Amino acid sequence: MGKLLNIVTPLHKKTARDYVARMVNDKIHCMEVAKRYDFDYWDGDRKYGYGGYRYDGRWETVARSLIETYKLKDGARILDVGCGKAFLLYELKKLLPKTEITGFDISAYALENAKEEVRDRLFLHRAQDTFPFEDGRFDLAISLGTLHNLRIDGLKAALTEMDRVAHHQYVMVEGYRSDAELFNLQCWALTCESFFRPEEWVWLFHESGYRGDYEFIYFE
Repeated sequence: MGKLLNIVTPLHKKTARDYVARMVNDKIHCMEVAKRYDFDYWDGDRKYGYGGYRYDGRWETVARSLIETYKLKDGARILDVGCGKAFLLYELKKLLPKTEITGFDISAYALENAKEEVRDRLFLHRAQDTFPFEDGRFDLAISLGTLHNLRIDGLKAALTEMDRVAHHQYVMVEGYRSDAELFNLQCWALTCESFFRPEEWVWLFHESGYRGDYEFIYFE
């Protein structure tokens, strides 16, 4: 089993959130719209998701942390499971120009609006389905803010596949440590299907045969 990391949390904490306002703003309808993962989720009104997910360079610090943590060299092979608009892959490619990057997502809209420089390395695919790669194809497989959107059977399948196709793995998922954090998460989350405490996530990692690293973000 891998290590608990602190790579995305500093970035996550920079965003202010009004949890109760989201819960009372026609939440069920907003959840239904968000789960289409189309324009509204990425670039529409904030109540449906990101409220405009545009490149601003914020993922560079995460890319640098991943390179340092996993001692990635130029020419490494990296897979992003649930890459969205692939801003993180773009930052990794900028820092390591010879790196072989690959990403997939279930959102056709996100892939069509990804950074042009990396768009040809992305494809449409569900994380819970078998990955179209041979064992050990990648040096590193990452998944940030995606796997908690799967139900537990699909979640286990995705974790198993990440472990299979890469020598090293890192996942970041939402979690909670108290009733207050669970309340905030339930207020804020639009697409989350798996609400677990850290120890429950770790149990699931073991059950899935996942041996990689992990990080939990909390809504404090």
